[in-house]
Amino acid sequence: MDINKLCKSYIIQVIFLFAVMNGLVIIVEKVFSLDLLTEMIVSSSFLLLTGIVIALIWRWVALNHKDSLPTYFTAVSGFRLLLALAVMFVYYLTDSRDSMLQFFLVFMAYYVVSLVHHTFFFARVSNRS
Repeated sequence: MDINKLCKSYIIQVIFLFAVMNGLVIIVEKVFSLDLLTEMIVSSSFLLLTGIVIALIWRWVALNHKDSLPTYFTAVSGFRLLLALAVMFVYYLTDSRDSMLQFFLVFMAYYVVSLVHHTFFFARVSNRS
């Protein structure tokens, strides 16, 4: 199993998800005449940054501490959830209250897509080894 190749594949898939999700949000914006630019920027940044960081740290753990991978997967799930809650809390503090529902819906769409991608990718990788 080539860890570096899998890491690169994960990052490419995250970038693809980034583009697809942004395209979907733009379509929703146009169809429903909404302004979701801020929500899209925050959510897509979360998806992209967490995805790349998760891949790079996974590569390091897989190459140097293979026995710690189960702990890593558990820690990543908890960290991503806490980071998502922190992002939503900061958005709540900085933006008007009436746009919070829009932000929550857009952010949760990105969050769930990244969670599903992570689950399927690493389930497939774990079954290979």
